[in-house]
Formats: sequence, structure tokens, C-alpha cells
Amino acid sequence: MLVHPQFDPVALQLGPFGIHWYGLMYLLGFAAFIWLGRKRLQAMNRPAWDAKLLDDLLFYGVLGVILGGRLGEVLFYAPGYYFSHPLKILAVWEGGMSFHGGFLGVLVAMALFARNRKLEWLALMDFIAPLVPPGLAFGRLGNFINGELWGRPTDMPWGMVFPHVDNLARHPSQLYEFALEGVALFALLWWFSGKPRPVGAVSGLFLIGYGSFRFLGEFTRNPDDGIFGLMTFGVSMGQWLSLPMVLAGIWLMKRAGSKHAP
Repeated sequence: MLVHPQFDPVALQLGPFGIHWYGLMYLLGFAAFIWLGRKRLQAMNRPAWDAKLLDDLLFYGVLGVILGGRLGEVLFYAPGYYFSHPLKILAVWEGGMSFHGGFLGVLVAMALFARNRKLEWLALMDFIAPLVPPGLAFGRLGNFINGELWGRPTDMPWGMVFPHVDNLARHPSQLYEFALEGVALFALLWWFSGKPRPVGAVSGLFLIGYGSFRFLGEFTRNPDDGIFGLMTFGVSMGQWLSLPMVLAGIWLMKRAGSKHAP
């Protein structure tokens, strides 16, 4: 049996200002986006797509992630708590970001970006899809460092006690999701996008991959505390939100398969 290290959520204290591990994980995710994005640009034959476009893309994406992710956390998982403590909505450094909310925020941000730049929205989503999983991986590490989103009780030998929760050995579900949504999904998408694909195929695979990995991971994750917990058929909110992603991904892959690769 393991015990969670109980990390200090503040990585570096500079006088009255603290740099939180959770914030650093987001910065690392954004840095990975830029680095990997430049590698993808080098492999593409699209003169209009350059490093400046990538920088602007990140700016729009950051707004979508933060605003959508926080709004999703407030509305999907803990509306009662945040409506009772409205100032806590701004405390993003304490954790509490919904992937599904952030995903919707990015979709809207990319639609605005594509419209302003006169780009094809779905082709843009195909470009950024393989750049997303490293950010998800860093986010899950941030969850683990913060000791949040712990797993359900288990008798497996790698079960971990989270002392601030209780004395039960639990699945380190943050690390499972790090491996699935971060590492495995990145490897799959990076490999798949390495060859020309029909528009929408990479986005479709992202939706299927993330939705499936998240659905599986939720079986070991303790239900979120909000007003929902486990819902119909014993399925969590995260699982219900992932199902439409899988269905949309299947539709996109089928649609893309009926067209020729560019």
C-alpha cells in the first residue's frame, strides 16, 4: 500500500506571491503545444500556416480552455458550492477545471479563430488534436500533486492512501488518466496524423480515443462531489459527457472515410 506524498501545492514562494504546481502544469502543457505544433508545421505543406499563426492559435486556445474549463466545472460538477462561494470561481490555481467544459470552450474559440482567418474549422481541429494530449497529461499530474480527483477504494497492491481524504487505499486514478488520456492518446494521434488523412479523421480519432479512455478511467475514479455523483445505470457525469464525444467521433471518422485524403 502506498501513501500520497502530500505535496505542497505551492511550487515556489516569492514573497507574498506563490507559484502553484497546478499553474506550472498548465504552462508546461502550453509549451508542449507550441513545440509540437512547430514540428507539425514543418511537416505540412501549407505556406499560410506559420509560427505566427500557431502563437495566435495558442492565445485563442488558452482563453477557451480556461473560460470553458472553469465554467464547465461550475455548471457540470459543483454549482451549489461555487454559487455559494462565487469568489472561488476565480481561484483556478486551486484546481477544478472540467475537461468537457474546456473542450467546448476550445471548439468555440477555434470557430472564431477560423472565421477571422478564413480557415477551414475542421482542418484546424485536425491540426491541434495531436497537440492536446500532452496538456491533458500535465493536467492530470497537477491533479495528482494537488491530491484531488482521487480514485475509488481498492485492494490492489498499488492502492494509495490519500490522508486528507481518509485511510482507505484508493486507485491513483489521476495517474491512470495521465497514462490513458495523456501518453496513450498522444502516441495514437501522433502516429495517425503522421500521414495525410481526410479532413475530420484526426479529430474523429481524438473524440473516440479521449471519450473511450475517459469512460474507462471513470470506473476507478471516485464520483465527483457535486450534485450528481453516480447517475443513471451507475454511470458518472464524466462518463455521460464522454459518450457524445465517442458517437461524434465515429460519425466524423465515417464521414472522413467517404472522402479522399488531401
